[in-house]
Amino acid sequence: MREPEWKQFVTGTEKPLLNDEQCDELIQIGQSEPKFEGNIVRKKSEVDLKFRNSTVSWIPFNRARPIYEKIDSWVQRINLNYFGYDNIQLIEKGQYAEYSKGGFYNWHMDHGVNMKGMPFVRKISLGILLNDPKEFKGGEFEFFGEVTEKNFKIFPVRGSAIFFASFLMHRVKRVTKGTRKSFVMWFGGTPLK
Repeated sequence: MREPEWKQFVTGTEKPLLNDEQCDELIQIGQSEPKFEGNIVRKKSEVDLKFRNSTVSWIPFNRARPIYEKIDSWVQRINLNYFGYDNIQLIEKGQYAEYSKGGFYNWHMDHGVNMKGMPFVRKISLGILLNDPKEFKGGEFEFFGEVTEKNFKIFPVRGSAIFFASFLMHRVKRVTKGTRKSFVMWFGGTPLK
């Protein structure tokens, strides 16, 4: 049987990438930083609540430096072993996100260009589940066109991570109970060739 097309651009951890203490630290920092509605603005000041419903905050590098360094080290190894992209760098702060009951993030790609000066293209996206998957229902992470639950168990335990090519369409399904807490980051550099 042929592997699903998206699997060649995805890898993850079955065991936690971050331990409970590190997950708790990111949750504490994320909850203490200014919170924003994680909604998408489609047109001038027009929020699209059909596209995303969550709260987010940005984790400053200086508040979680050892965690950022650990993650960056992992991404460099993952890139070397799986993706082989040129010039992978950590430039953007990580995003702490909470999806409470009814929260979701519809189909989207993370791939984009930073328009502030030098071109910076997101190449690898990273998601880490910060709380125990038993603390919420729904909120499944999926890739477009695939029933990932049957093919690739994403976020099997707290602290587990998924690394994937930023150009893949993905979503977070609606949370039906509890709150899903995650940490996402993007790595990139010069445009893809």
